[in-house]
Amino acid sequence: MHIIVLVKQVPDTSEVKINRETNTLIRDGVPSIINPYDMYAIEEALRIREKYSGKVTAFTMGPPQAAEALKEAVALGVDDVVLLSDRSFAGADTWATSYALSQGIKKLGAFDLIIAGKQAIDGDTAQVGPETADMLGIPFIAYIKKIEQIEGKKMVAERLMDEGHDVVETSLPALITVVKEINQPRVPSLKGKMKAKNLKVTTWNAKDINADENKCGLKGSPTKVVRIFPPSPRGQREILTGNMEDQITTVVRKLKEQSLI
Repeated sequence: MHIIVLVKQVPDTSEVKINRETNTLIRDGVPSIINPYDMYAIEEALRIREKYSGKVTAFTMGPPQAAEALKEAVALGVDDVVLLSDRSFAGADTWATSYALSQGIKKLGAFDLIIAGKQAIDGDTAQVGPETADMLGIPFIAYIKKIEQIEGKKMVAERLMDEGHDVVETSLPALITVVKEINQPRVPSLKGKMKAKNLKVTTWNAKDINADENKCGLKGSPTKVVRIFPPSPRGQREILTGNMEDQITTVVRKLKEQSLI
């Protein structure tokens, strides 16, 4: 079977800083990583391939440096990779991103399953998975914590819920997003690292995937980010001392003073 994994290169959140004059992210010199949730998607795709045989292709959209994320995926064991990169893709919101990804997947050809992480840690929207599925006209299931069985053109899986889980069945091809409870990602192998080192990443632009540039990037995005800024500190902070009983008494008194209780 052919499994496609959607990955995204994101800034390492422990290193992210904001320019307080322009209210934009400082990206220069900031290391990038594969979106952590996508690592679980890669691992699950590899496990499915090992169990049922087949091929795994990693897909991403981004600037040329996003090729490094795809090389890391190859080091982990992915068979093929495709990078969608074009100036017209810049500034894309989730809808425009999903459009480009769906066009690229259509060019790639037949597939059985698409797997992605539940969300990206930079945007946290969790929208690209379901939007891409909708544009491809295939079923979508979120928060998969376990794939129980794949047989023929059907898959049975467990979907994480607030209390317990649901057992769901879907026809294939389908797109699923996975949670970290699904597995434990492996580390790259020496063989994989050698393959990745010599890899020439397949790169497609808007013309290659027959994309309408009016639907790509900033031009094709229904939503716009007007401003980004760190939240301003609110009020004054006070550290309470003494034993627990004294601290509780102090908190109650202060709440009464503020007419909050």
